[in-house]
Amino acid sequence: QVQLVESGGGLVQAGGSLRLSCVASGRTFSTSAMGWFRQAPGKEREFVAVISWGGASTYYADSVKGRFTISRDNAKNTVYLRMNSLKSEDTAVYYCAARKNAVGLWGLWSKEQDYDYWGQGTQVTVSS
Repeated sequence: QVQLVESGGGLVQAGGSLRLSCVASGRTFSTSAMGWFRQAPGKEREFVAVISWGGASTYYADSVKGRFTISRDNAKNTVYLRMNSLKSEDTAVYYCAARKNAVGLWGLWSKEQDYDYWGQGTQVTVSS
């Protein structure tokens, strides 16, 4: 079992930056691909970014490409989402997710069903 805990959300002005963190418990973090999703009020949860188990490969939603950066530190069991040039439409609850048994594998895992474990989310609010 893997538990994921997000942090780093908050209120920021448009054009500003935030860095989200997601810490994983358990021994499967380093063998899991990790993703970030978000859910805005009244909308379905949507894919933001994914990083491979070793960090060599990443994939982003078009809406965040060039502004957001996903990274990971396997020694700290942590995945990050650096968000720059934030817009009001980035306002959402951000969730991290883990896809287990991903060593040596890579795919554009952008669907909720691609992931096995989820965090509780952290709120990001961008004021215009």
